[in-house]
Amino acid sequence: MSTITEGGRSYARRDLLLKIQSEIQNYWDGNKVLRQSQAAKHQRKFSAAYHRLRGSNVLLPFAFHCTGMPIKASADKLAREVKQFGNPPVFPSLEEEEKSNLVPEVTTESKTEPDKFKSKRSKAAAKSSGDKSQWEIMRSFGLPDEEIAKFQDPYHWLTYFPPLAKEDLKAFGLGCDWRRSFITTDMNPFYDSFVRWQMNKLKNMGKIVKDTRYTIYSPLDGQPCADHDRASGEGVLPQEYVLIKMEIIPPFPQKLKVLEGKKVYLAAATLRPETMYGQTNCWVLPDGKYGAFEINEADVFILTERAALNLSYQNLSKIPEKPTCLLELSGYDLIGLPLKSPLAFNEVIYSLPMLTILTDKGTGIVTSVPSDSPDDYRALQDLKSKPDFRKKYKVNDEIRDKSAEKVCNDLKIKSQNDKEKLAEAKRLTYLKGFTDGTMLVGEFKGKKVQEAKPLIKSKLLEAGLAVLYSEPEKKVISRSGMNVLWPSRTSGTLPMWACSRSFGLGTRIPWDEQFLVESLSDSTLYMAYYTIAHILQNGNMYGSDNSSIKPEQMTDEVWDYVFCGGPEPKAEIPTSLLRKMKQEFEYWYPFDLRVSGKDLIQNHLTFCIYNHTALLPKKHWPPGFRCNGHLMLNSEKMSKSTGNFRTLRQAIEEFSSDATRFSLADAGDGMDDANFVFETANAAILRLTKELTWMEEVLAAENSLREGPPSTYADKVFANEINYAVVLSEKHFNAFMFREALKTGFYDLQAARDEYRFSCGAGGMNRDLLFRFMDVQTRLIAPICPHYAEHVWKNLLKKQGFVIKAGWPEAEAPDLTLRIANKYLHDSIVLMRKLLQKQELGPKKGRVFEDTQRQIRRGDGFFSPNEEILEALKQSSIGQDSNFKQIQKLCMPFIKFKKDETKDVGPRALDLKLPFGEMEVLRENTDLIKRQLGLEHVEILDPSDEASRSKAGTHVSLLTQNPPSPGNPVAIFLSNAEFSTN
Repeated sequence: MSTITEGGRSYARRDLLLKIQSEIQNYWDGNKVLRQSQAAKHQRKFSAAYHRLRGSNVLLPFAFHCTGMPIKASADKLAREVKQFGNPPVFPSLEEEEKSNLVPEVTTESKTEPDKFKSKRSKAAAKSSGDKSQWEIMRSFGLPDEEIAKFQDPYHWLTYFPPLAKEDLKAFGLGCDWRRSFITTDMNPFYDSFVRWQMNKLKNMGKIVKDTRYTIYSPLDGQPCADHDRASGEGVLPQEYVLIKMEIIPPFPQKLKVLEGKKVYLAAATLRPETMYGQTNCWVLPDGKYGAFEINEADVFILTERAALNLSYQNLSKIPEKPTCLLELSGYDLIGLPLKSPLAFNEVIYSLPMLTILTDKGTGIVTSVPSDSPDDYRALQDLKSKPDFRKKYKVNDEIRDKSAEKVCNDLKIKSQNDKEKLAEAKRLTYLKGFTDGTMLVGEFKGKKVQEAKPLIKSKLLEAGLAVLYSEPEKKVISRSGMNVLWPSRTSGTLPMWACSRSFGLGTRIPWDEQFLVESLSDSTLYMAYYTIAHILQNGNMYGSDNSSIKPEQMTDEVWDYVFCGGPEPKAEIPTSLLRKMKQEFEYWYPFDLRVSGKDLIQNHLTFCIYNHTALLPKKHWPPGFRCNGHLMLNSEKMSKSTGNFRTLRQAIEEFSSDATRFSLADAGDGMDDANFVFETANAAILRLTKELTWMEEVLAAENSLREGPPSTYADKVFANEINYAVVLSEKHFNAFMFREALKTGFYDLQAARDEYRFSCGAGGMNRDLLFRFMDVQTRLIAPICPHYAEHVWKNLLKKQGFVIKAGWPEAEAPDLTLRIANKYLHDSIVLMRKLLQKQELGPKKGRVFEDTQRQIRRGDGFFSPNEEILEALKQSSIGQDSNFKQIQKLCMPFIKFKKDETKDVGPRALDLKLPFGEMEVLRENTDLIKRQLGLEHVEILDPSDEASRSKAGTHVSLLTQNPPSPGNPVAIFLSNAEFSTN
């Protein structure tokens, strides 16, 4: 083993695993062991490796999804930087930027010190020079400037990165059939044809129609912005409001005179049109910035510029997508305006100031219904009770005004600034009002609020008293760096999805090539393409190699024949190849398992179901999905900015692929975020290499091992633990619980081996049993650490074939009673050791008394609480005993023992006798007890035998004070002199 060091630390063990990794990968490649052809099947990393080990024909493919905005947006950003700052770009330095933001620092005495300056930027902003440039990001990959310039072409990304990713995944030991790998977009003509067929078929089925609907939209990119196109805000959906048109009653104040002749409205966004009967006023933000925007020839809406921009993309602007502002206004300009509002009982209401309005949501204009809204009620009370507040905003003293009043009083809300309490009050009143409320006034009086709400909404819209308005529930940023809106125009696939884009990479819509197929619509049936990719592409992921089939020969009729059971087409493709593709698809489909991240449930995986059910017959629909969480690093979120980040390649180089895989398997199961811990990876390096050393030593000393079948108690226990590991690991692998499989198939199995080594003592270990252990452990760890396992299989155990296809180890049903007996033995030794440590040091003899006669009654079902068990004891004949407290002291520990035992072996633990002979277990292991406790002599005695009791000598009182019971032996330790006397 080499002793290469870095900074005084030896990396010899890690380097050994890297050397094994390289040799085994070459061994696999040379034998084409991962190529799959027709032959039962299974499809993801650990799971695929497990099923391959079991003998299944496993197809684990991997491809590169390049469709969508991200690559094109990055390439365009790079091009803009080159255009603005040169090639290579010379960006303004941070020092120059800081200097332009410096102002003289003023002390508390208002004196200026000319040599002291303070940045106007916040402390957080000062730590960052803003968004990192794309050029700097590329440099951080280690790319030279001359290479970076090539990435202005988005297709260069497709030729540069996928091959690198493929090499990293191969180094990781991904058991992939790389002949079937491909990239998406029109750069791969075969995949391009595959997507065009999908779109044509969906259109012909009436699944794609051209229509308008609300969808998230990026004005900068000029197209809808789907989840994968977003830098932030993934999963955010549209929120539809009803925009109430509150007309300003003439004559207009001087500030608004330029708008005379038009109908001018304060446009208030509400989610609760049914409450408009209770309007008392409307609210504006005094310091807010508003504008009067032209909606059409006659109407003008007063609202925020952000809301006006949203409206302009929803056909509510005189000039589409370009809001026209006739007049800039502040909130102060709007206070006190007389308004005529739909459904309000008061003919005139007024606009009043509210300090808590958010201008990044809604329109900045808010209706006021204090009877239903705690915010409105509290703000109105503030105006009523605070004359100085009214005077400040020039509000008349006369103000008009009950669930909201009640809840505000209940929660003791004193001001409109009690934001947390108001949020809870709003939740309570809105929920109660909607679910249990009844309309008290208006046309729909007597109806449930739930029923009346849509009716009132329709009435307002039909009468032209309101319009619909949508915006994101939360802030959304596209990958091109712009806030996105909710426009009302796009072609949709399925009930509510935009299947086309005008920006990015991908496949052109067959019937309108100015548009691209968006990234979800082109990437959720691709699993079917895997089945024939190797035939079409001849092993080239770009589909550009010489193939016996040409892309133009893959007509819609051919795709229908292969995937949908269509008639055999009249094509230029040889019939034998057509049938081979169809057979490949029919053999592998449906895929058994699709594994993905939990963040893709709402989009990618849902679309996978949609497209499969729309395009393929039911027998080919997906039977299963499994989702996992995100990956943390050392218990923290991965982040490049904090340095808590590793690429796959970096992890492999730092730890080796097997130690990386080991730590990933140990990182966690299920939907919770997994935690990759460096200490675990380093510990894996040590464990794996130490195990190699141990196996080499065992094989070198093979002739000194005990021959013959397993015969001793220790042999039987170890053989049983091997069987138990096989059975339990199989259960965990089948359930995709890889951390548990690692525990039972590696950690626990090694612990059993270590216990066996110690238990054997002078008699030595059994050769056949150790060879079975090495065989089983190698197979069980193979799905997780395949290079290590293959090295052991081939080079140490000298086995034929490949361990990754060796088959699951056979095992007998484990003897659970033997496991319980062994646990009893070791628990007893632990208790004896604690007792011995309390006594004086010196040579000792030990006598163990065990009572096997006491019995416990069997119960039915689950265990009752201890209180009920104790009460039952009191009511029984035992409870009448004058020494009940002593009996209780003995019973309760025994009951706990039986409860624990039942968890392990089931109801038979409650049989009237213990499932194993305690005396026999202890007597068979007296040598182990002696060695574990350092005793010269050990005897196992029956306390019911007077002759045996006499051997306790002066310590016999211990048998009375704490008599032994089943599962709870009493140990008495004697000096040499005491032992000789007794």
